[in-house]
Amino acid sequence: MPHPNTPVIIGVADIKNRSTHISAAKEPATLMLEAIQAALSDASASSTAQLQDAIDSIDVVRTWTWPYPDLPGLLATRLQVQDHVRWTRYSEHGGDKPGKCVDEAARRVARRECSVAVVTGGEALASCELSFSYFYFFLHFDFLSLYLFISWYPRSFLYERWREYVYAQRADFPFYTLVSACAAAKKLPPPGWTPPASAVDSVFSPTGRDLGKNLGAIHGIGAPIHVYPLYENGFRAHRGQTPKANHEESARLYAEFARVAEKNEVAWNYGKTTSEEEIATVGGKNRMICSPLSLTPPTDPLLMNAFNTVNLAAAMLITSTSHAERLGVPRSKWIYPLGGAGTADADEFWKRPDFHSSPAISRSIDASLHASGTKKEELDILDIYSCFPIVPKLAAHHLGLPLTGAEKPLTVLGGLTSFGGAGNNYSMHALTQVTRRLRDSRGKKKAMVLCNGGVLSYQHVVILGNEPRPDDEAVYPDENPLPAKITDVAVPRVAVEPQGEAIVETYTVEFKRDGTPLRGYVVGRLKSTDERFLANHGDEDTLRHMASGVVEVVGKSGWVWPDAETKGRSLFAFDKPARL
Repeated sequence: MPHPNTPVIIGVADIKNRSTHISAAKEPATLMLEAIQAALSDASASSTAQLQDAIDSIDVVRTWTWPYPDLPGLLATRLQVQDHVRWTRYSEHGGDKPGKCVDEAARRVARRECSVAVVTGGEALASCELSFSYFYFFLHFDFLSLYLFISWYPRSFLYERWREYVYAQRADFPFYTLVSACAAAKKLPPPGWTPPASAVDSVFSPTGRDLGKNLGAIHGIGAPIHVYPLYENGFRAHRGQTPKANHEESARLYAEFARVAEKNEVAWNYGKTTSEEEIATVGGKNRMICSPLSLTPPTDPLLMNAFNTVNLAAAMLITSTSHAERLGVPRSKWIYPLGGAGTADADEFWKRPDFHSSPAISRSIDASLHASGTKKEELDILDIYSCFPIVPKLAAHHLGLPLTGAEKPLTVLGGLTSFGGAGNNYSMHALTQVTRRLRDSRGKKKAMVLCNGGVLSYQHVVILGNEPRPDDEAVYPDENPLPAKITDVAVPRVAVEPQGEAIVETYTVEFKRDGTPLRGYVVGRLKSTDERFLANHGDEDTLRHMASGVVEVVGKSGWVWPDAETKGRSLFAFDKPARL
């Protein structure tokens, strides 16, 4: 019999709103409330009201969709528990936050700081896109008949042509334009939605941070579509893998993920599949964005990138075993959080040790296994965050697991491309699905969920099991065993004004919508001092060479020099320029 204070997950639920009608566009708070209510029913259909009344802790993963003044408080009020809630938290942005919130909620239960904890999160990015798309037409054309026509025929020829126009204006995040237009017209919020706490022109920003004038911003690099490819190329070259073999490997991995999502009823692409050939073939909608990763436009399934235009929410209920018994929750529902751990690498990617590993991933995995008393060979179920292929590649490599064709797949959901990115909240859905899988398992089983955030920045790993921790161990780990940020790794010095002969440490190339290369990004090392530098391509031949995907660029020699036109910017070329 486990200790009475042992934390246990008793209820889980996922909500999907697939409707394309504006009248059915639900805000994130509504989706989360529905998920919480469904989790209450999942835990105990006979005592739902009693269980709801016992809620005294609410953690909410921050939503991209809408700026709420107090989302945990709003949910507490709608649940009618606002008078006795002892803990509320609205997390920071980051895909690691579902794991962190669940880990810390379990710790509060173990310390008897709360009785029943709710952890929830959700997005309505697809509804936002729909509402703002139609509204944009209405604002700028001012023809009611046109507005009604578009509403009734959202996939009409006219709509498609307009959508292509918007893509052309704002290549990869087109609905920033729509949100800005609606905000400028003072026509927000949409009917029935909670009034926003701030301007809505930054709703779709995953971090809300201004890159300012740091070294990355000066070189135009720092977004996820830039940084993850730097690691993809670095890890590929470190393994001696050709660009072609790496591309095929990523396509094979994401095709496996797509097959998982095809059978997952909660997945945004449930019932649909994408073949390895489709994912690997670059062209048309599946254009190259930053080598070596391709994608399709944001309103269609992304093939090697996270797909965030979804309406999804999830919720979990955590209490103690003693309280679960008092509430009459069947033991068949009990799943035990066994421990977790998380940490972060440097925010500035150029201040990290290398581009073929992630200390934060490795240490979070190792520390969570140790904290939960688990050996990696004991992991039966896995879900590894997969906004880009490099994340599961690094995690699988560290765990010694095959990337594809494995007995233990790396996802239970189908990954962020096929299941749906759900903003910061993807891993909440992984935790709910893992809970169900553990309930259905026979014998002692354990599962791991790896949650990743930022630009391969923040990690949190949670271990769950269908049996409690041994009696001779603590009820639950007292604290996160890792520091908030890793500071004990050797990092190369960064050259402010690099000049001279250099080699490429890693790189990526950004492409235009027509498939031609736009800009090259280089992370390199000076041969004279081994200092690291950032640079853009210095001539068209270098850009074409980097974009070819035929020859190995990592480790190749070239020359770097300060840009005479932009202060702080450096340029790189394979051929020595006359000025040097």
